Amino acid sequence: VQLQASGGGLVQDGGSLRLSCAASGRTFSTYAMGWFRRAPGKEREFVAAISWSGGSTAYADSVKGRFTISRDNARNTVYLQMNSLKPEDTAVYYCAAGPLGPTMHSLHYNTWGQGTQVTVSS
Repeated sequence: VQLQASGGGLVQDGGSLRLSCAASGRTFSTYAMGWFRRAPGKEREFVAAISWSGGSTAYADSVKGRFTISRDNARNTVYLQMNSLKPEDTAVYYCAAGPLGPTMHSLHYNTWGQGTQVTVSS
């Protein structure tokens, strides 16, 4: 499977964005999917993950209640709805696919997209 993330941009504090990750290949529906982010000068961190069926999700404490991960297996796409954005959410966001999940551990993901920049201004 190959992944293409999109939907990033510049938004004001308190605003919203929806990221999309489109997957190629017929096996998308068998993969767990995750979103990670890397802020300038920081390590990559887990954001959210979803099981292959969409029936189970996991979130980082920092985004719980503000972000929602979902997927549409018919469209081979996973989404990250981000509400109440804060300047500390500024980062490059990456989607990833793996056989196990939902999991916060990046080593469990074997395919990564190219990243999309999210910038939240104060």
